[in-house]
Amino acid sequence: MPFRTAFTEFFALQHPVALAPMGGASGGALAAAVANAGGLGLIGGGRQDREWLERELAIAAAGTDKAWGIGFQTWATDVATVERALSYRPSAVMLSFGDPQSLAAAVRAAGVPLIVQVTDLDETRQAVTADADVIVAQGTEAGGHGGERGWSTLPFVPVVADLVAPVPVLAAGGIADGRGLAAVLALGAAGALVGTRFLVALEALTTPSAAKAIIEAGGEDTDRSRVSDVARGSSWPARYPPRTVRNWFFDQWRGREAELAADVTAQQAYRDAIARGEIPPDPVWASQAVDLVTGMAPAADILAGLSAEARYALDRIAP
Repeated sequence: MPFRTAFTEFFALQHPVALAPMGGASGGALAAAVANAGGLGLIGGGRQDREWLERELAIAAAGTDKAWGIGFQTWATDVATVERALSYRPSAVMLSFGDPQSLAAAVRAAGVPLIVQVTDLDETRQAVTADADVIVAQGTEAGGHGGERGWSTLPFVPVVADLVAPVPVLAAGGIADGRGLAAVLALGAAGALVGTRFLVALEALTTPSAAKAIIEAGGEDTDRSRVSDVARGSSWPARYPPRTVRNWFFDQWRGREAELAADVTAQQAYRDAIARGEIPPDPVWASQAVDLVTGMAPAADILAGLSAEARYALDRIAP
């Protein structure tokens, strides 16, 4: 039986699940596969080059007639890029990590639904001011970049849901199976934004080595710190440290980010370790729920499993 929530009704979905727009992994094929299976598929616009973006947008647009969209990092995106994406007629645009106001106007002008991800209450109020149609409440359990203020998903979701009602809220962070989906629905969310579980979908652009690392990793193997950004020379704002699978270099420099930023020898050692194959060339983004990710599967099977497990969990509580 399909779920019916404010989120599924808004986008005419079968499942209350959106694909997290993970840069470099959530491409057009994965977004289309999730959309065709009854969820909301979101391409990870990230900071990819224009050629990459055009290709993946075209793949999604040609691959489905269901609900799909694209997500951008607000701090790293300009209006021209958003407007170009809008020309492909997505069903939604998602903005994350920064005040969405400057980009929201272009989305609104195109008549496209706006999703805004928030990591704290200040950002939540900004999302309301931007007139978001859907708000994503991201807890610190999430893989990849997230807020530094320490909101966990469990307490954050109901606080945001109460603050922004009646705007639908999606929960993000540490949701990798149907039990997690059921839990956030019980907390007042209208659905979940799921990332790490889809990193090992067959349609994802995840590298084989990263997919293997995710399947083999446990939650205790992940950590949230800025070491990976500093070592790579990334310009991500310091207020959004990422959660990655740990390695010896990250452990060595955790808490010493300022020192690492000034140490060119250490930065070269990081590049040398990558060249020797001792650490992966890119950080392996993964949430604390990575223990629940045990194998690869088509996106449609992942989505159906999430929904069926959630229904079973909820039926056990209130048969």
